Amino acid sequence: MRGTALFVLVYSIGIFGVAGQVSAQPAGSTHPFSVRDMLAMDRITDPQVSPDGKSIAFVVRRTDLEANCGRTDLWLVSMDGTALRRLTSHPEADSNPRWSPDGRTIWFISSRSGSSQVWKIAVDGGEAEQVTKEPLDVGNLLMAPDGKHIAYTMEVFPDGKTVQDTKSRLDERAKRKATGQVYESLFVRHWDTWEDGRRSHLFVRPATGGAAVDVMKGMNADTPSQPFGGPEEIAFTPDGKGIVFAARNVGREEAWSTNFDLYYAPVDGSAAPKCLTPENKAWDTCPAFAPDGKTLAYLAMSRPGYESDQFRIVLRDWPNGPNRILTPAWDRSASAIAWSADGRSIYAIAANVGQESLFSVDVKSGEVQTLVKEGTVHSVSAARDRAVYSLSTMRSPAELYSVQDNGTNIKKLTDINKEKVAAARMGDYEQFRFPGWNNETVYAYVVKPVDFDPAKKYPVAFLIHGGPQGSFGNIFHYRWNPQAYAGAGYAVVMVDFHGSTGYGQAFCDSICGDWGGKPLADLQKGLAAALARYPWMDGDRVGALGASFGGYMINWIAGRWPDRFRCLVSHDGNLDERAAYFDTEELWFPERDHQGTPWSNPAGYEDQNPLRFVEQWKTPMLVIHGGQDFRIPATQGLGTFTALQRRGIPSKLLYFPDECHWVLKPHNSILWHETVIAWLDQWLKKR
Repeated sequence: MRGTALFVLVYSIGIFGVAGQVSAQPAGSTHPFSVRDMLAMDRITDPQVSPDGKSIAFVVRRTDLEANCGRTDLWLVSMDGTALRRLTSHPEADSNPRWSPDGRTIWFISSRSGSSQVWKIAVDGGEAEQVTKEPLDVGNLLMAPDGKHIAYTMEVFPDGKTVQDTKSRLDERAKRKATGQVYESLFVRHWDTWEDGRRSHLFVRPATGGAAVDVMKGMNADTPSQPFGGPEEIAFTPDGKGIVFAARNVGREEAWSTNFDLYYAPVDGSAAPKCLTPENKAWDTCPAFAPDGKTLAYLAMSRPGYESDQFRIVLRDWPNGPNRILTPAWDRSASAIAWSADGRSIYAIAANVGQESLFSVDVKSGEVQTLVKEGTVHSVSAARDRAVYSLSTMRSPAELYSVQDNGTNIKKLTDINKEKVAAARMGDYEQFRFPGWNNETVYAYVVKPVDFDPAKKYPVAFLIHGGPQGSFGNIFHYRWNPQAYAGAGYAVVMVDFHGSTGYGQAFCDSICGDWGGKPLADLQKGLAAALARYPWMDGDRVGALGASFGGYMINWIAGRWPDRFRCLVSHDGNLDERAAYFDTEELWFPERDHQGTPWSNPAGYEDQNPLRFVEQWKTPMLVIHGGQDFRIPATQGLGTFTALQRRGIPSKLLYFPDECHWVLKPHNSILWHETVIAWLDQWLKKR
């Protein structure tokens, strides 16, 4: 999330070294976990198995405090966990590795030429070679199965004839003295960016060279989905002659529609994209072809306008169907899929009772087997008779593993963060359950303070997750990491209230129209259950913290549960649900959760509105907001702080003009944690 200059200087030199990189500590020395350790951990992403199944290419991100950002390099490791080595070490970012079919070359995206372009490098070493010299940044690299074509995305004006047209128009805009922009439809802004008419379009070109073809020519739509989609939403056809991608092509309804479809386009752009899923008005995404090329698997929701509907795995005989739902009775929502090497099963990642587990689904029967239950699986791909995946837990950042197809013989392939994890003392954690709203079973996590002593009484940090359809889960988080509070001497309690994901679709759906009801009941009962179960928790010294929906809930608690907590922290939370509808960008979200628009169902907004109960507020509150947060605009945080100040309630405002809904810059993250923990200490460390 989100120190003085002296602190930053000392931290930068003492922990990261003069170049901003992590430096070694004295052998055997340890310290309580803090934001310093969170930032120091290397982050593994995007593992890609080689065609022969013997090696894995992946990305490692390291925090560079001097540059106040992360830098990424490509690494390699053998399937048995040996031969770990860094493949690239350029100061600029290298990412998105993709293997050539012969396994001798890795293609990737790098900013080393001054813009993001496609490069390639031999696996056995040598200098990288630039492949593309587009006038715009490229992203989302893929390679066709036969190696004859590559695909990537660029942000272009849909009505432009060439990529250079977009570059020329951008240059002309930069020269204008007038800065106004005229809009005729939503989105005007999205997540953290003001829209300027460009769209992320998919381009294909021969791998050996030549002009890139916009296979989405004329479509006023993006692929992948913005702002978080990636290459997983695009797939070359098995014969390499076409490409399938997900896009939402709904015209002026974009801001209130979740109707993403799959489209097919020939790689030469000789025909307009064809919609493959016109019958489904809900979300279709993540196309993946079977190894034999005969079946297309993808993920599909069934309820339009609901971003937290269940994603089911659908199989289509390629190319013309029919379709069948592979998992109609499985009460989990897949977030990622990959075919096994033999094509007999599909690996799926899904939220699962406070975990993000890895499953194998039999293609013929639809039978589901749990391969990896504990922790958070971040990605999966196939290697012969094994699945390769990355996994993190509350006590470990993500590392690479593999597991046999039948769920046995798990092997850890990397241990990049071994020394850093060993140097930082963390709190033990456990999950418990209790009767929540209507006596229905609800789950929660507890993290013990570092250097736990059962004879002591510890203050409590009560964390409330966002979403609301989400979960803190068993994950190594880089913003809301419970170990940062455990390291500061706090017990941590995290309740997966009604509306949380991973407990069945009905449990997730139950929050609709009831933001302030079931979740609050679960939080109240969950805290009481934790205090009764763990006598070393000091129930008189409890602070509640939350962001996004969690920030909303903090504002709701301030008026509906005003006597329970010594202090509160509200990060990017709504104060006025009715006004928030008109301020936000993705309208399908409030329309679903509040059951209509403010004019068609005003009670749906007012009944759940924290603004109604400001007169009951009395608890000291720290308010945090980002100026580039367009999901929950900064006026909501400023309004919260105004109410607190006007009522004479002890309060502070921490404002980041350059952060969005999340706090991403390393120095801002340090300031965030130092400010939040100092606020907790002020109110909770005294008896």
